[in-house]
Amino acid sequence: MKDKRAYRKNFLLVSAFVVLISAFVIVILLLAYKLTRGYVENEFVSQKVNVLEQTIKPYNNFFQNKVAEITSYDGFLNVKSASNYSGSVFSNFPFVKKITFYDLAISNNRKNYTLRTNNLSITIKSVCDFSPYKANPARVFTKLLPKNKINNADFNQMALQLSAFVEDVDTAKISSPDIDVRKVFYNIQRNKITYLNIPRRQELKIYKELVNVKEPVSTYQQDMLTFYLDPFALKIRNTNPGLYQSITIRPLVYDQLDNDQEKVVTEIAFPGAFSDYKLYFRTSKRFLMHEIIQRFLPIAFGVLMVYFFLLVIALLIYRNLNVNLKVFKLQYDFINNFTHEFKTPVSVIKIAGSNLQSKNELSERQRIHYGKILNEEADKLNELMNKLLSFTQLENKSIQVKSEQVDLEQFTKSQIGSFKIKYPAFNISYAIEKVDTFFTDPILLGSVYQNMMENAYKYSPPDRKELAIKIEKHKKGVTFKFKDQGIGIEQAELDNIFKKFYRVQNQYNQNGSVGLGLAFCKELINFMHGEISVKSNIGKGSEFVVTLPYENQ
Repeated sequence: MKDKRAYRKNFLLVSAFVVLISAFVIVILLLAYKLTRGYVENEFVSQKVNVLEQTIKPYNNFFQNKVAEITSYDGFLNVKSASNYSGSVFSNFPFVKKITFYDLAISNNRKNYTLRTNNLSITIKSVCDFSPYKANPARVFTKLLPKNKINNADFNQMALQLSAFVEDVDTAKISSPDIDVRKVFYNIQRNKITYLNIPRRQELKIYKELVNVKEPVSTYQQDMLTFYLDPFALKIRNTNPGLYQSITIRPLVYDQLDNDQEKVVTEIAFPGAFSDYKLYFRTSKRFLMHEIIQRFLPIAFGVLMVYFFLLVIALLIYRNLNVNLKVFKLQYDFINNFTHEFKTPVSVIKIAGSNLQSKNELSERQRIHYGKILNEEADKLNELMNKLLSFTQLENKSIQVKSEQVDLEQFTKSQIGSFKIKYPAFNISYAIEKVDTFFTDPILLGSVYQNMMENAYKYSPPDRKELAIKIEKHKKGVTFKFKDQGIGIEQAELDNIFKKFYRVQNQYNQNGSVGLGLAFCKELINFMHGEISVKSNIGKGSEFVVTLPYENQ
């Protein structure tokens, strides 16, 4: 027999491959988890910019578009039109809580003015406060302010900016409106934006001329509005709910006092009028871990799918090696068993033939004896070859079942009778219950009988050569029970006795056995769509139960 170490080495290689890819997968999963965790933690810090952009977007729209609409009125806003404008602001931008409207007049009048610089007089004609109704922001509450209640700080700042701009502007170079020009006409403070409508190019020329004209000329209109903003009215838009558990608006100087170690925090300041405030992000480590796991799971699933695919490949390789080993063992057992079983008859035939060819004359009795020996040994060889050929035909499905009605009592008697011709000392009894006939292939059924009786005879001690056959109808099948008084089979051997070329190791297994009898019988019964099972006790015997389908035709 060939050395099996080559197969063992192959199995070790498969095992090493499985261990290697398992370790590799574990390393990949750990690395993927670490990278995913780092990526999520970096996103926690970086994605706050997106939250800020989405939260501040209405403010930017208000500042860049809605506030600039004031210029389109060319300074001719009045209380009514300013009220309508304020109503649209309150409806669309709830963070605007109050609007103060200044109706201004610009001239070179030296007698009646609110603020005068460089011969340019800027006068406050009237001031109104607009506030939204809570139930309907489009409706505006209007309050005309008396002169002693007017806060001139915003007015003075914008008036000085206008005066300085008029003095320095080169009207030949600017175009109206110009972005650089626009910067002069607004003032951003904490929670407040003050905006003065941008004069047209022609108006700027007139204002510049007013600085150099001493006599009073016409008065020109300008509008100024101050918007009071509430940062806490901004709607926070959490674009990454998986990262940020809690987002609040806090003063820029706000700092968490409890310093909770189970929380992760970050912050980002607002721009513009809200620059004294910030978005404050607060997330528990458990919540962030949940996001990490959610992102890690698809990666882990993909890695595990590849891992299981490789395991399947390893399993197929192992299975193939295992099948090859079994085939190798079957080939060895076949050669070993058949060589052994052929050796004895061939040796006997050779001896008998040599005696027949001897120069010494043989008596009639000797000649008959040697002839009988030759016939018996030839029958053994023929039986071995027929059994092997039949087994091969069964495995290849090259024979067909030819069912016919069988009288069980007559059939059993004939099978017992033919077997006892060969072994007259074998005591065989039978009993039939609840069934007389059934349809089956009598030749195949006869092979089952002969193999069961042969097996019982071989493995029974000389003083207990007995076999009891019991036939009965059971549900949809007919059971054939063959119970002997033989040596029995160990429990560990019961799963192997139906395998090809397998022989139980005892003193009886050399009696013409090559390990095909029970395997052939099982294959034959499977071919007839039946089942076979065995129960055995050491020293007390075995009982084989064959169940074949009953067809009532």
